[in-house]
Amino acid sequence: MNNPFDKYQISPHKFGILRNLMLMTTGATVVVALIFGIGVWRTGSRFLGQVTTLFSTPQPAPEVDVRSLIVQQVREASDLTTAVFTMEAVVPTRQARTLAGYPIAETTLLYIAYGEVRAGVDLAELKPENVQTVNDTLQLQLPPPKILDSKIDVNRSQVYDYDRGFLGLGPDTAPQLQMLAQQETLKKIVFNACEQGVLDKANERAELVVSQLLTTAGYKQVEVNTQSPVPGTCQSAALASQPGN
Repeated sequence: MNNPFDKYQISPHKFGILRNLMLMTTGATVVVALIFGIGVWRTGSRFLGQVTTLFSTPQPAPEVDVRSLIVQQVREASDLTTAVFTMEAVVPTRQARTLAGYPIAETTLLYIAYGEVRAGVDLAELKPENVQTVNDTLQLQLPPPKILDSKIDVNRSQVYDYDRGFLGLGPDTAPQLQMLAQQETLKKIVFNACEQGVLDKANERAELVVSQLLTTAGYKQVEVNTQSPVPGTCQSAALASQPGN
């Protein structure tokens, strides 16, 4: 009858391999212990001191990139709006109806618009190289100011007058004329804001706000520098402007 435990028995060949492995492990342990003992016998306490020093050597202190930390703190403010320009404008628009190339009637629309322009600096553009430390003074250079947003307040704006001319023969294009009036008003407001120095005011205010932000964060000596607006900033903003709420 077969013994059910026969399958758990180790063959003589496998047993010999295991015995050799055990002898090799035991031999390696004896060699390490022998080397350690010889070291202690020859050098005494000096050897033990070297071993202790090996495991007690202080680890390098963690390093912090202060510039990246400062950039991260400032970037939390995201788009920093530091100047707002508001304006009311009256814009007339018109469109003619022609017959055989001759105008026979004209539609006019008079639109009163309230617009707003926000200027400031985009702190997401701030980079670590914009932060320097000179003689214990933290120096930070802001990105150039720009128009962050411009919009028409359609809730306050309104069509003041709409006239399709004699016998109402003018084209019925009120929505198109109103949209045209809003677009032209927005461009006009952006240009006027720039002429009134909205970007320079944004720079001045941004310098003050960021200085206060860094001082509050614990930096004692702070110097914030600004940059001049990029040429064509106002023109680009005016062309990209779209009426909004």
